[in-house]
Order: sequence, then C-alpha cells, then structure tokens
Amino acid sequence: MATITSRMLDAYPKSINLDRGKLAAVIDTLNACAEACTACADACLSEDMVAELTKCVRTNLDCADICTTTARVLSRHTGYDANVTRSLLEACATVCKACGDECDRHADRHAHCRVCAEACRDCEQACRDLVAAMS
Repeated sequence: MATITSRMLDAYPKSINLDRGKLAAVIDTLNACAEACTACADACLSEDMVAELTKCVRTNLDCADICTTTARVLSRHTGYDANVTRSLLEACATVCKACGDECDRHADRHAHCRVCAEACRDCEQACRDLVAAMS
C-alpha cells in the first residue's frame, strides 16, 4: 500500500531531481524518527529518575524538530535547491547520531530509549544515503 507521502510525490506535476520512491521512504523515515523522539522525550519525563534524563529529553526534542523540518523541506520541490537539501540532510544525520548515542546510554533501562535509538539510527542512515544519491 502506498503511503500518503509516495502518493503526493507521484501526484507532483513536474519532474523531481531525486528518485520519488527513495525520497518518499526518507520522508517517512524522518517522520517516524520525529514521532519516536517526541514519544521518548515524553516517556523520559514520566520516569522516576527524570533528572538523569535531562540531556536525553533535550536531544530527543532537538532531533524531532530537525527531522520534522527536514521532512517538510523534502516535501517541497518548486524552486528546489540541492545545496539547501544536502545541508539539511547532513544536519539531520548529525542530530540523529547524537540522539541515537544518547538514547543508547539509557537503552538497557528504558525500552523507549531503545526504540528511539533504533529510529534515530535508521533515520541517520536514510539521510546519509539520500545525500550520497544526490552526488
């Protein structure tokens, strides 16, 4: 079943400089990561040891914001600027790595951090792969 993302990209009336299927997969991965990070931050705030998770919460929220912004930019194609897209993808890969690393520190005690770390790793790789495809 095609996602809304892929259906919208397929409906775009002009050419797109990237493979539409790959682009849709990256946008969906970005959105999934943003959701995981937001949920992880919320779960961290519900933990009894919340003070020990302050950095995790902050990193989760930063990652969610950057993933969401990157997904939005990747969804727009009129006046496309590859340099802007590349920079956003590289920034997103960087924050996903940082968030994945931070969540890994807590993954043995908190399942939400384990799930979030996996989402961050997937997103980091997806961003790096799309940058490579742009070259």
